Amino acid sequence: MKKIVLITIMILFSAAQVSAQKIGVVDTNYVLSKLPQYKEAENRLNAQIAQWQADLQRLQAEYERKKEAFENEKVLLVGDQLKLREKEVIDLENNIRNTIGGRFGSNGEVNQLRANLTKPFQDQIWNAIKTVSTKNNLGIVLDKSNNISVIFLDKRYDYTEAVLNLLGKTLPKAEEPKNNTRPGVKESGKTNTKTKSAAQRKTKS
Repeated sequence: MKKIVLITIMILFSAAQVSAQKIGVVDTNYVLSKLPQYKEAENRLNAQIAQWQADLQRLQAEYERKKEAFENEKVLLVGDQLKLREKEVIDLENNIRNTIGGRFGSNGEVNQLRANLTKPFQDQIWNAIKTVSTKNNLGIVLDKSNNISVIFLDKRYDYTEAVLNLLGKTLPKAEEPKNNTRPGVKESGKTNTKTKSAAQRKTKS
């Protein structure tokens, strides 16, 4: 009986601790989408994926063409010629299969590149979330972009903008565009006032 009471007290104590913890929510996908450096890196990745898809389509078209030609002509082929043409089609098929698995499979180059792309930004976001959590005494932080269904969320508990603002202060800023105006010419394209006045005095004299 004492054991049951002790377990009950422990459960109630644990529940009280959990309920006392302040919970915050952050949308990390939204934060990522607002980082210019991430968007640039993602654009480069998407360009690479598009190139690989185009290469795969060319391989597929070549395979279909050679397979159709082989099927139409194999009745006329004999001996080594038949084996050579058949091997050519099989090799193309294996090449396509290996390309799909190696680049677009679950452990393929696309997923590896994407993981390498997001990891530095995920680390920065994690550090920003940790700082915001400490500042706001958060015991639990949920990522609502991570398949977590949030039915209702008071804006006071959404710390997405706080994390984004903190990242904006810590991430390197883009370089300022250099002033390419010629000496003696203002940005508006007008001649420097001193130069113009000197020319007028010369004309009068």
